[in-house]
Amino acid sequence: MGFNIAIDGPAGAGKSTIARKVAEKLSFIYVDTGAMYRAIGLYMWRNKIDVNDEKTVEEACQKVEVTIEYQDGEQQVLLNGDNVNAYIRNELVGELTSKISTYSVVRNKLLELQRDMAKKGDVLMDGRDIGTNVLPEADLKIYLTADTKVRAQRRYLELQRKGIESDIKEIEEDIIERDLRDMQRKIAPLKKAEDAIELNTSKLDINEVVDIVIDLVQEKRKK
Repeated sequence: MGFNIAIDGPAGAGKSTIARKVAEKLSFIYVDTGAMYRAIGLYMWRNKIDVNDEKTVEEACQKVEVTIEYQDGEQQVLLNGDNVNAYIRNELVGELTSKISTYSVVRNKLLELQRDMAKKGDVLMDGRDIGTNVLPEADLKIYLTADTKVRAQRRYLELQRKGIESDIKEIEEDIIERDLRDMQRKIAPLKKAEDAIELNTSKLDINEVVDIVIDLVQEKRKK
């Protein structure tokens, strides 16, 4: 069993960016659990599945196989054998993913795969319920958060860099709605684990947060 790090937090808090950079610096395996959920969301979108109907989603899940591969240290998400990394960051896919992640059938489908990956060595995993549900025994748990307006601004700038027109007010409203949905879902809701260290990234840049996380890892390993 290696050293496991769990990073949780709401949408737009910078989890994936921070986690990827920390994992790279520490030579950890990085597991982006959100990308795995997004692959299922992509399947629902492509196949025009009504994500508001849990029974229909449950039936569709039987035809979905999500696996992970690594190429040059980068996580590649495979949906029924096809690499879908280039397609899962679509805003609409993100919205569908937020809805289907409230269903137990979807969470259970990925839970064992995620836990098995954590057993294979030094792993950094980020998501919404890693420290509370997926890896409750993680060696270090961090809860990343940021003010809603800051998260909306970050997302707006990210979309601008991609040449995608968007409305910052709509983005903020979507983030607030997603937060509520994630926190209120019955199965593995988004919440800070009791033994997690909370980091508010609103006034910190990426490198500052990365340095803080690495310091926390080194401190924990000394103990």
